[in-house]
Amino acid sequence: MLREEFPPNSEPLQLLSVVIPARDEEGCIASTIEHLHLELQLHNIPHEIIVVDDGSRDGTWDVLQREQQRIPTLRPIQNPGPHGFGRAISFGLDKMCGDAVVIMMADESDDCRDVVRYWKKLQEGYDCVFGSRFMRGGGVIDYPLPKLILNRLANYFIRLLFQHGLNDTTNAFKAYRASVIRGIRPILSPHFNITVELPLKAIVRGYSYTVIPITWRNRSTGISKLKIKEMGSRYLFICLYVWLEKYFSCGDYQKAKIQRSTQSN
Repeated sequence: MLREEFPPNSEPLQLLSVVIPARDEEGCIASTIEHLHLELQLHNIPHEIIVVDDGSRDGTWDVLQREQQRIPTLRPIQNPGPHGFGRAISFGLDKMCGDAVVIMMADESDDCRDVVRYWKKLQEGYDCVFGSRFMRGGGVIDYPLPKLILNRLANYFIRLLFQHGLNDTTNAFKAYRASVIRGIRPILSPHFNITVELPLKAIVRGYSYTVIPITWRNRSTGISKLKIKEMGSRYLFICLYVWLEKYFSCGDYQKAKIQRSTQSN
């Protein structure tokens, strides 16, 4: 059973940052940005779109430069290196100005309408909003079967290890208040294992969260950057690292303890 944490307050948010890591995505990045910007505009959500070019060797940066002329809320930046999916996200988080952030893929696999739903849930007072493709109301389209099987096995293992009830921890598409990002540093993962580090640390450190159904569609252009053979040990490392923190850190990194320490100073 999912253990959902309830929001402690309803402090309003002022600006949404969307961080999008991109490497060799010239075929889809313009469409992703345009659809996202339009959806956020339609719902009057103040926002910035930070696209991190992570060492692209194609025309991704040129596309971003052209799009910036048309979309005033777009902030393209280049990660000078070292490169990696996690490093690109961390670089974008360092540069964001918003008091909330959504991490989103560049290939339009994530639904822009779900970004709006994330924002509304954060405005209810939650620290984090996690999407699940595998709960009632969610779904996946054209998910390669081998990856789907590995995904379900990995998420089942994480669910057993942490007993948190989430069934889609590995999905990158999630939302956080900026205070959460500050509270879960340092971020260790240089690659795709950042997708489990961020939510697991947020849960273990006591931040409130809710889970909503989301939809996912396989990319129609380009190729996936996730190398499954390279990621097994990295996922395991970060899961065990956060598991050790949960049971052996004596709560030193807990949200409540940090807040009390800050207030006393």
